[in-house]
Amino acid sequence: MQNKKYCKSETRPVKKSSRVFATLLIGAALMTPAHAGYVEQARRLHDRLAGVPPTEAVLQEMADAINPALPGNANSAATIAMNNKNFYNVTLKNFAAPWTNRDQSPFVPLNDYIATVIGMIRDNVPFNTLLSHNITYVGRTGLVLADPSPSSNVHYEQLEANNIDLQDGLEAASQAIIQGIPEAATAGVMTSRAASEAFFVAGTNRAMFRFTMLNHFCTDMEQLHDPKLPPDRIRQDVSRSPGGDSRLFLNNCIGCHTGMDPMAQAFAYYNFDEEALALEYTAPDVQPKYFNNDLNFPQGFRTPDDEWENYWRKGQNSYLGFEAGRPGSGSGAKSLGEELANSYAFAECQVKKTFRAVCLRDPENETDRNKVADIVTTFRGTGYRMKQVFADAAVYCMGD
Repeated sequence: MQNKKYCKSETRPVKKSSRVFATLLIGAALMTPAHAGYVEQARRLHDRLAGVPPTEAVLQEMADAINPALPGNANSAATIAMNNKNFYNVTLKNFAAPWTNRDQSPFVPLNDYIATVIGMIRDNVPFNTLLSHNITYVGRTGLVLADPSPSSNVHYEQLEANNIDLQDGLEAASQAIIQGIPEAATAGVMTSRAASEAFFVAGTNRAMFRFTMLNHFCTDMEQLHDPKLPPDRIRQDVSRSPGGDSRLFLNNCIGCHTGMDPMAQAFAYYNFDEEALALEYTAPDVQPKYFNNDLNFPQGFRTPDDEWENYWRKGQNSYLGFEAGRPGSGSGAKSLGEELANSYAFAECQVKKTFRAVCLRDPENETDRNKVADIVTTFRGTGYRMKQVFADAAVYCMGD
């Protein structure tokens, strides 16, 4: 049986004084320009983008921007965070550094490749020109003693040693003039000194293609393995019966080389000279390295020039989304860079790398993957601006 006295106490009216006090508390909360949630989100957003705590003034400015009750939006808060020098000197430096070496290590000195990525992002240079543009970012005149050089990295090492603010300290220059190669031979960061030293040295120049796939398509050759494509452009150095067993070639080797060799032909005139410590370009003469071990299979393809063709426009790798209006073939590294960087896979890879950099994790579920797809669409539709990608990804993850 219910206790009527107890039941009455449950429904006892709230005293007028209590209601007034509660109303005052709510009103005070609404009048606060940014409650603790917005402050915490702003702090997290700044930490993810700049890697350092914000000042109290910057924190409040960002929190006010995040607060929907006030003018501004979360993306403008991200822009405020990206005005910190550490976004350029630390976050973007660590973002790009692994792309410049075979170990994919972030612990390398500043170089022309990294500086060019930082400068292009800062200046909103369309990032789909990363693999083709005649551009190199250098320190502003007079900041350091060493000038940019085709045979030395000292200029960039001095910029880093002197803790130069890269947000203000970089300017664009002609890569052709600095590297001493024709403008038509420039191919963005692929023909930077750092990339040349890492990927054009010795070997057969396939390393440049493989690491471009790793760094800018987020896939390695094993993931692009397709044994059903024509093998007519596979070079002579690839044995058709490794170890005396042709099945190894037909089931394994052919799957990578059918796509890689026709496109790596674009690099036929490039080499990194280990004595001069500089990139060399020898058009119209094909580099001797393209004929290494040519007796392994003399009937194989013998490279005559730098004409390349993209066999991946057909078959299972067509999912990479190469732009329909392009011919899928051309001459030299510049046109190959344009082919690669205008694909859906290139844009998606940049977004995924940015997501990992600011969210500190890979996309994990359908919601994450849908957000990545949305950012890719915005990225491609608004001029390939990487700062927008960083802002969109950081705002999405600021509640993590």
